[in-house]
Amino acid sequence: MTPRKNEALPEHWYQILLALADRSRHGLAIIEEVSAQTTGEVLLWPGMLYVALKRMSDRGYVEETSAPASYASGGGRPRFYRLTGLGRRACAAEARRLARLVAAAEAKRVLKPST
Repeated sequence: MTPRKNEALPEHWYQILLALADRSRHGLAIIEEVSAQTTGEVLLWPGMLYVALKRMSDRGYVEETSAPASYASGGGRPRFYRLTGLGRRACAAEARRLARLVAAAEAKRVLKPST
């Protein structure tokens, strides 16, 4: 299965996938990572996050996984998620789409070319 061709992901989906690209995370850690990687421009609320995770799970982009052996819970049972192969391809496709948009803005001199 491949990501839907030429379909832009909702921004918060892309940010969630990107947050999971390097390791499994639980809900609060995803929220914190998205806030850090967007310098606070994308804020996820728990309800928004879990609806997105459910929909991305239904599409096969993410899956729930066990907590890492080194994880010490401060109480409760946090749900951990990881990126699937399909999710990684969807994240990469969206990154390429965004890079093309940036290249177009640079070509039109809206942005200075990055070096």
